[in-house]
Amino acid sequence: MLAILRFQARPARCGIDMAPDILECTLRDGSYAIDFQFSREDTFTIARRLDDLGFPYIEVGHGIGLGASRRNMGVAAATDDEYMAAAAEAVHKGKWGMFCIPGIAELSDIDAAAMAGMGFVRVGTEVSDVEKGRPFIERARAKGIFVFANLMKSYVCAPDEFAAQARKCADYGAQCVYVVDSAGGMLPEEIGAYADALRVAAPGVKLGFHGHNNLGLGVANALYCARAGFDVIDTSLQGFGRSSGNTPTEQFVAVLIRAGFATGYDPVAVMEAGEELIRPLIQEIGHNSLDTTAGLAQFHSSYMRRVLDAAKARRVDPRRLILALCEHDRTSAPPELIDAAATEVAAQQRRRGLLFAKTFLGKSYYGEEQR
Repeated sequence: MLAILRFQARPARCGIDMAPDILECTLRDGSYAIDFQFSREDTFTIARRLDDLGFPYIEVGHGIGLGASRRNMGVAAATDDEYMAAAAEAVHKGKWGMFCIPGIAELSDIDAAAMAGMGFVRVGTEVSDVEKGRPFIERARAKGIFVFANLMKSYVCAPDEFAAQARKCADYGAQCVYVVDSAGGMLPEEIGAYADALRVAAPGVKLGFHGHNNLGLGVANALYCARAGFDVIDTSLQGFGRSSGNTPTEQFVAVLIRAGFATGYDPVAVMEAGEELIRPLIQEIGHNSLDTTAGLAQFHSSYMRRVLDAAKARRVDPRRLILALCEHDRTSAPPELIDAAATEVAAQQRRRGLLFAKTFLGKSYYGEEQR
């Protein structure tokens, strides 16, 4: 039996299922697509529109999160303090928040965010290394900030292991734990298995889903999660985000309405926001095969520049290099492993008479938080 049938139904009103909350991450995940160049003014304008549209959670700031510019991991167009000030000025109905990766962010960043009135924080850790998030979760809870725990690359461990790690986050104080499809390659039934395991291990914790669209499953996976009783689902206008982007907000709202959920959103107004504010920023048309390969292999795109450099130097197809690399390790991509995988691919290309493909090497990838 599929996991979707085993979840408790969401609360219903007059026979209509209530939609999950949407965490709108255009201003955070979307910043990857423009080298983190949303300005303070952009943040105010877009956050104000999202707040007016009724989104309960609006995420802003550097794509990698608090402290990323300070550590030269891509210098954003504004400082963390400027993003906070813009969001605090713009958002009055819902909550605004930022991303936080321990080791990039510092505990003092949580203190500054609390002073600025931040309503939520998302503490992101590797799924097997959640202990690093404990002091940040505890500090944020002590400051009265709602805490989401993002278990990045959830798919690299088995569902039971994921659930055990998620339970730790709940014990630390996280109020919502996320299944995170960082590479955009998870299938709906796989997501269900992770969620089932978490419901057994930590039945009281809220459940969220953050997905990418590398295999074109962003909306389908989000709908599956909505029907399976997830509490919070991430989206971005026009699907703007890292790699192939996120679940498009406009499409997900429309699908929720078609599926009979009570959303409270004006779908046309949501579409208009995406057309006006984000579509002019989109430059790439079609589907980049590097992103599709990343979804197939479950490869995190923060390693993409490292792989592209190796592929160019060794004259191997980067798509085949990604596939070979992830047969060994989907968690990280150290240089020595990339080199070994490139050697494998070079030998394979020679045996099969394959040519070095160069046509798709022009896409820019920003952010190397997994390094």
